Amino acid sequence: MAVANLYHSYTNTQLHSHTSHLSSLSTHLSFRRRNSLRPLPRTRNSGISCSVAANEAPVAVQTQDLKIKSECYGIFCIAYDLKAEEETKSWKKLINIAVSGAAGMISNHLLFKLASGEVFGPDQPIALKLLGSERSFQALEGVAMELEDSLFPLLREVSIGIDPYDVFQDVEWALLIGAKPRGPGMERAGLLDINGQIFAQQGKALNAVASRNVKVMVVGNPCNTKAKCQLALKAGVFYDKVSNMTIWGNHSTTQVPDFLNARINGLPTKEIIKDIKWLEEEFTEKVQKRGGVLIQKWGRSSAASTSVSIVDAIRSLITPTPEGDWFSSGVYSNGNPYGIAEDIVFSMPCRSKGDGDYELVKDVIFDDYLRKRIAKTEAELLAEKKCVAHLTGEGIAFCDLPEDTMLPGEV
Repeated sequence: MAVANLYHSYTNTQLHSHTSHLSSLSTHLSFRRRNSLRPLPRTRNSGISCSVAANEAPVAVQTQDLKIKSECYGIFCIAYDLKAEEETKSWKKLINIAVSGAAGMISNHLLFKLASGEVFGPDQPIALKLLGSERSFQALEGVAMELEDSLFPLLREVSIGIDPYDVFQDVEWALLIGAKPRGPGMERAGLLDINGQIFAQQGKALNAVASRNVKVMVVGNPCNTKAKCQLALKAGVFYDKVSNMTIWGNHSTTQVPDFLNARINGLPTKEIIKDIKWLEEEFTEKVQKRGGVLIQKWGRSSAASTSVSIVDAIRSLITPTPEGDWFSSGVYSNGNPYGIAEDIVFSMPCRSKGDGDYELVKDVIFDDYLRKRIAKTEAELLAEKKCVAHLTGEGIAFCDLPEDTMLPGEV
């Protein structure tokens, strides 16, 4: 389990495992997008209506000169041409974004950021493809209703489904948020197996039907932002003064917030914060346990801040990294310059040219303390990899984790 995993989908990707196009006019009938909630019978030359509850009357308009797309369900699938209108002809080509766990709390914050243009920009139309389960399908319909009622001009399509082979068709971004939380009495090994099966199925589906250039993000807690916040508090500065922050390794209590390479006001952190004991002990513990403290205070896990971290992670890939700075994400370790074992997903410092890809940062420094911590989280990830060997085609699973490194709030 990594902080955040970003990778391309290729035929041999390890965990890479026809959405019902439920479309409609927006409620103001501007023909700017198509969203809907459920399949409706197709009727030639009938009225067009927004989706309504069963006990409400539809609002009808004339359908002259409107073309119904043949592959859509019902009368809400209206063909449109973004280049035909003055307002939209300068927009970029529409991109398809899949979100799993779309009825959950994190998605409840994230989807509206995506639809508003906050993530990909004010001239980037999007299609949202929402993946749920049979149990959550009614809630998915509610999510689609809220998106419909919000009238986002950039949101051109919304589709919902429970089959990843349908939902992931032609997607260019896949944000995999849905996973099983750890329950009472559940061993970490059991959680790895259950969620490994979920992501293996989704990975196979992505390999089969997604765009060959799909970017895939598996979402964990926003450890990077927590670390920046704690350093800023200790230094007495606003958090935009903290840069070059890295979280190394696994999404567990072995994660390594890197204060050695972090900078505050452009200076090495250790030149600003002289309390080395605080950096080596209290700082790391605060980052690791922040989520648990939030649960104790609020009664539920972080969702809004996690959605913000997803937005930041995407922006980090589509916006050139400022000169001299970097960000961290859980990525494939193959070819890394740090001596970390290959064939695992490991959070490391990255830079991007803004083209959706990344490169690993080479100009980082290490001391004995940092190397020892990195070695511990590396060993844990290698042990966890053995727990899901049956899912990655590497033989029989053997799970012998050295200790239970459960994060606060996982139970």
